[in-house]
Amino acid sequence: MKKVYVAMSADIIHHGHLNVIQEARKLGQVVVGLHTDEVICEYFRNPFLKYEERKQVVENIKGVCKVIPQDTLDQVPNLLREKPDYVVHGDDWKQGIQKPLRERVISTLKEWGGELVEVKYTEGVSITKLDETIAQIGTTPQVRMKKLRNLLSLKGHVRILEAHNGLTGLIAEKAKIEQNNKIKEFDGMWISSLCDSTAKGKPDIELVDLTSRLNTINDILEVTTKPIILDGDTGGKIEHFIYTVKTLERLGISAIIIEDKVGLKKNSLFGTDVSQNQDTIENFSKKIRAGKEARVTNDFMIIARIESLILNAGMDDALSRAKAYIEAGADGIMIHSKHKDGSEILEFCARYKEFDKRVPLVVVPTSYAHITERELEDAGVNIIIYANHLIRSAYPAMMNTARTILENERALEADKDCMPIKEILNLIPGGK
Repeated sequence: MKKVYVAMSADIIHHGHLNVIQEARKLGQVVVGLHTDEVICEYFRNPFLKYEERKQVVENIKGVCKVIPQDTLDQVPNLLREKPDYVVHGDDWKQGIQKPLRERVISTLKEWGGELVEVKYTEGVSITKLDETIAQIGTTPQVRMKKLRNLLSLKGHVRILEAHNGLTGLIAEKAKIEQNNKIKEFDGMWISSLCDSTAKGKPDIELVDLTSRLNTINDILEVTTKPIILDGDTGGKIEHFIYTVKTLERLGISAIIIEDKVGLKKNSLFGTDVSQNQDTIENFSKKIRAGKEARVTNDFMIIARIESLILNAGMDDALSRAKAYIEAGADGIMIHSKHKDGSEILEFCARYKEFDKRVPLVVVPTSYAHITERELEDAGVNIIIYANHLIRSAYPAMMNTARTILENERALEADKDCMPIKEILNLIPGGK
């Protein structure tokens, strides 16, 4: 009997999938190349179902004889192993991100006389729309909280964007581009104390208390589904930090990052221009252990932020603290630097790789913005946080609009920099 190869993700099974398999059955024995979790995560989004769960579903679809993993978006490696007589696919890949993949399939099949059979695209089915519908339904705290660890496990590295209210949360949730045959988007959100304070018109000195910050968190939780990392400043007193951990875990926050400083909080980018004091290794390790003991699950991450390079305490001190904090149970290490050339960060990364015991490494490339994600990933960075860019870009735009209105004593000249009223009305789902 002829062999028929069908590639799919099958993360959300719909009648379009069943139609393709039904057509494939008419040609012979159906082998499904099922995209691995890593493929879905890299090219599309975080999968709703794990590979083994999807495999079990597909194996039980009538007509499927075998399911094998397809660990690239490109079908060719599996085709060379299976050498099918036919490849069956929907006809919606003639343009866009999958067009080059289609051409490779056709070229490969010619090597042994195989044939590509394209099934008419099932009208009314859109994975993008299904994703949007699921996003509108929302998520649960437990599901959201697990996402960060899952993404790190699948991708090895994630990009995180600052959000300071519901609107910026939606931007972090929805912003995406198609580039180099991949869908690129942000993997989660960073709720920064600097941006939260600035949005409220207050200084970044831990003046905005946890209750106020929880209001911001809830605004973002209500309209998003991606994982959230919270900037926890110093974490406060150990006795208070325990309750903070419990509260955040209950809400479904994925991680908190706390810095090893004491006293009145000053933004790290001031460096030694202002008085800042670093906590002792012993005391900060005690805080980490207390937070870990307060957790209900292992899904919530406590990440230790090291300020040694900011405070000119030296590289050796930073590395010693990293080892101590990992031993205390830190689920991640964030290394911070305000040097614009990034050399300190890259040196830390290189020496961190020599550790016998490592946890995910976090950086915030605000000062050394010229270093690319690829360079940071190659250096061993797992989490890249764009920590304040939305609020920094919003303020100049809003100030420019305000000045333009003042200068012209009317709004006409400012309109070119503003969204149309219809777009702002339709920006938020459910507003119409």
